[in-house]
Amino acid sequence: MFRSLRKTETPNVSITINGQAVQVAEGSSLWAAMALSGTTQTRLASVSGDQRSAYCAMGVCFECLVEIDGIPNQQACLAKVSEGMEVRSQLLTEQSIAPLGSDEGAQHD
Repeated sequence: MFRSLRKTETPNVSITINGQAVQVAEGSSLWAAMALSGTTQTRLASVSGDQRSAYCAMGVCFECLVEIDGIPNQQACLAKVSEGMEVRSQLLTEQSIAPLGSDEGAQHD
């Protein structure tokens, strides 16, 4: 369904998506890497249990939330892949959603 349109060779990195090791182009967005590897589900809706996936792919809709290296609620469309990254689809629950206005789950430089 999805394929890369890159015209130049880009080095690959190894990441794990839901326990499956995949090779993806370095510098790709995580969402693009997931789509190219055949994994389009990012999370399950907390109320209906429906599968969710990226909608806008530009950081506005928050439909692409995943767990990256053990940190939940990360936007796959904004994250860049890095060597050894571990990604898991997530089930949103009250416990996994950081309280509004908190820095819980935030990454700071």
